[in-house]
Amino acid sequence: MNKRLFAGVIVGVIGLGFASGASDKKSGYEEQVANLSFVVVKDYNGKPVRNAGVVLHSVGKHDKQDRGGLELKTDADGKASFDGVPYGKLRVQVLATGFQTFGEDYEIDQRTMEITIKLKRPEGQYSIYDDHQNDKKEDKSPPPAPDAKPKP
Repeated sequence: MNKRLFAGVIVGVIGLGFASGASDKKSGYEEQVANLSFVVVKDYNGKPVRNAGVVLHSVGKHDKQDRGGLELKTDADGKASFDGVPYGKLRVQVLATGFQTFGEDYEIDQRTMEITIKLKRPEGQYSIYDDHQNDKKEDKSPPPAPDAKPKP
């Protein structure tokens, strides 16, 4: 099986997990679903982030992430979308090379929603081995001259 066909099958199976239950003809119950669009931009200048991975997971009871999920990729304009997401809590993670991983839960409660995500540049990690004495505010006054007499 070639890679494209395999990827299409996987996305289709995962997509069915999101869309399953959207309509139960036997009981006459129709679940509300939303059309979501995402815009991923750089925090520092607002420009779009191309090819970012937007990962969607439904969240069940006790804020536990359900199994399965769906990954979308942003286009050149930093946009991605998915139709047929059931109302409820949705965990969104965004991964892009050169940026901090983003993660947040959203309450899906409208037919159409646009979510803008601002990615930040990575920050240095805190290490116990670094010299943190210099992190404290230091006295910025110049040192006394070598021949200066101490003040009484």
